Amino acid sequence: MILRLLAAAVMALAASPSLAAVTATATSPDKVLSVTVTTDNDGQPTYSVSRLGRPVVAPSKLGFILVDAPKLQRNFEVADQQTRSVDETWDLPWGERKSVRNRFNELRVTLVEKTPLHRRLDVVFRLYDDGLGFRYEFPEQPNLKTARIGEELTEFSLVDEATAWWIPAYEWNREEYLYNTTPVEEVSVAQTPMTLRTKDGLHVSIHEASLVDYAGMNLARAQDRRFRASLTPGVSEAKVERALPFPTPWRTLQIADSAGGLVTSSLILNLNDPNKLGDVSWIKPMKYVGVWWEMHLDHKTWGSGPKHGATNENVMRHIDFAAKHGLGGVLVEGWNKGWDGAWFADGSEFSFTESYPDFDLKKLTDYARKKGVVLIGHHETAGNTVVYERQMDAAFDLYKSVGVPAVKTGYVADAGGAQVSGPDGKTHFAWHESQPMAQHHVRVLEAAAKRQIAINAHEPIKDTGLRRTYPNWISREGARGMEFSAWGQPGNPPEHEANLVFTRLLAGPMDYTPGIFGMKTKAPDGVATTWAKQLALYVVIYSPIQMAADLLENYEANPKPFKFIEDVPVDWADTRVINGEIGDFVTIARKDRKSDDWYLGAISDEQGRVLSAPLSFLDPGRKYRAEIYRDGEKADWKAAPQDIVIETREVTAADVLELKLAPGGGQAIRFVALKR
Repeated sequence: MILRLLAAAVMALAASPSLAAVTATATSPDKVLSVTVTTDNDGQPTYSVSRLGRPVVAPSKLGFILVDAPKLQRNFEVADQQTRSVDETWDLPWGERKSVRNRFNELRVTLVEKTPLHRRLDVVFRLYDDGLGFRYEFPEQPNLKTARIGEELTEFSLVDEATAWWIPAYEWNREEYLYNTTPVEEVSVAQTPMTLRTKDGLHVSIHEASLVDYAGMNLARAQDRRFRASLTPGVSEAKVERALPFPTPWRTLQIADSAGGLVTSSLILNLNDPNKLGDVSWIKPMKYVGVWWEMHLDHKTWGSGPKHGATNENVMRHIDFAAKHGLGGVLVEGWNKGWDGAWFADGSEFSFTESYPDFDLKKLTDYARKKGVVLIGHHETAGNTVVYERQMDAAFDLYKSVGVPAVKTGYVADAGGAQVSGPDGKTHFAWHESQPMAQHHVRVLEAAAKRQIAINAHEPIKDTGLRRTYPNWISREGARGMEFSAWGQPGNPPEHEANLVFTRLLAGPMDYTPGIFGMKTKAPDGVATTWAKQLALYVVIYSPIQMAADLLENYEANPKPFKFIEDVPVDWADTRVINGEIGDFVTIARKDRKSDDWYLGAISDEQGRVLSAPLSFLDPGRKYRAEIYRDGEKADWKAAPQDIVIETREVTAADVLELKLAPGGGQAIRFVALKR
């Protein structure tokens, strides 16, 4: 009897409201998504996510391992919770659409340790109807002055079986890998974004936003479908070292019924801080040609000598071509001293102000200006940020003085082989997505912005939407680009671009460098697309700077298909995804910012397809001239990539087009709005 009474008393105490764990909850504006935050019996904080009442993320741990203090993991209690709602619209100075709606409900959960240290940690969730972001905020506090983070304990415990599209982390070639398509249980350590499709057709992308002064996050599968954040190593035992107060980047989940819903989400952009640069009207989206592809084909060299590409004569030829065809810029690589030595992963010999003798920067920029064209500068660092930062101000001053408004930077070095200056003042090797590299890229952006120069980073740190905060970060690479179709072993397969749209491009624009007509290269399969697909890529793969990447003679010999490259804009008022499946196909329509014209691009993988494209995005009651560039009857990426048909027809918003795509093929359409 006494034992039964004691047991009842214990159960009553356990159920007492004063001792029960506090649970914090919030929903998205239209109650599509919900999040629950609580602590378990050990005081371990967890969060879970549901969509329309169905669990998507099971209870997943939150916390940190510190290298010089006890873990921030257990003995927490929810001390406070606050909510707020925001519904605003802001304008993109350039982008996939003219304006962005930022509508979310926010939940701030304050966690306080019950131990004598009483350390505090805020976790902030922002819930949108198409996804959510959450981050940690370290407030100023007496018992934690500097956070020396060894690892994040953030988890993503996925409820449903799913297929994953992913590339490996911590491999030598940075982000430049072909995508794996596997059951989620077969993922090892993945870079983000990692995209998932559950067995019921729900699409989820895990990534991060606003990566500033912090280590990039990878995803390590811990068990079954449970992933844990894996922070990129720094230059000491601490992967991140920050003085309090500070916030971490946002950990993001984009969630949609369709693959296209991931593409049209503005979650990543919205989670970044607003523009810090003020008036950025000096940033000019453009198309460009360049002294570039000929080097990848071994026709020319970056280094000096008889095959040097960056000569006055060759650059002037490219300027003349750009001016004749209405292209805004000419990229010139290999113009500066330092390419003749063992520059790869070294970079110590690069000068960013001294030209080779056969390249006259002032003469060429003056010549280009008279033709209505600008030069796009090039700063290959070989990942040596120490050498680059010593010269950076002088290099940008030089470009400013002669009128170079944009620079392609490069960080060609094996992963873990970038060079940075550590807190000790010594040079250390670092990963491309380490905290020191995150700091470096912001320094470059700020130095360039002072001279009104835009940056297009190659071999970069991942894109996390910082183009909102720094609009001069106009594009970047950060994936396997077109150059792999020049010499890759293997090259890019036909499915590659249909993978990129739903993975890498969810993070932001990519300088993929499309527009190749010369399909035979050193890669075993050459360029594994049709010509029509190359044209469609200008619409499908978004970037505010788009390169006409092929040799000029290939364009001069094929003026009819090249006309689409001449006509297609790079800055858009609106974007619609008509259809699409990850790695298989996609159709995207975009509206020009400077006219009432629309453009459509459709691409396929190695399979031929017939897709339906309703034209309901066009203005109702208005007629358009559809200028169609489609695969011919014999078109095939292997057998007849150059088989293209160019035709016109009149259409309205009531029409539905049948898009017949060849294996490895595509279709590009310009819809010219006719006078009412």
